[in-house]
Amino acid sequence: MKKKILVIGVVCFLVILVVTALFGKKGVVELRRARRTLAERTERIRALEAERTRLEAEIRRLERDPRAVEKAAREKLGLAAPGEKVVVDPAPKSDKIKTETKSKTKT
Repeated sequence: MKKKILVIGVVCFLVILVVTALFGKKGVVELRRARRTLAERTERIRALEAERTRLEAEIRRLERDPRAVEKAAREKLGLAAPGEKVVVDPAPKSDKIKTETKSKTKT
């Protein structure tokens, strides 16, 4: 009888130990989640660093090259030199038709 109780106690202890090791605060599941989060954040940091490098290069180019400033003003702000005209290309009619069709089906 004492042996049965001892075996049951050891089995219960092992079950609790395994469950804690898998699902506890520092368990395998939490470790995998933490590794996945680390990988995602590392990738985000790499992307942000690449973007920062690109923006720093653009800043240097804009500071040094007047033609780059002129190009940026023309493209981003729609500015023109004296005597020039800005031509705006309207969206194709097919896009408007699709948008109108979608809005009519939703209401």
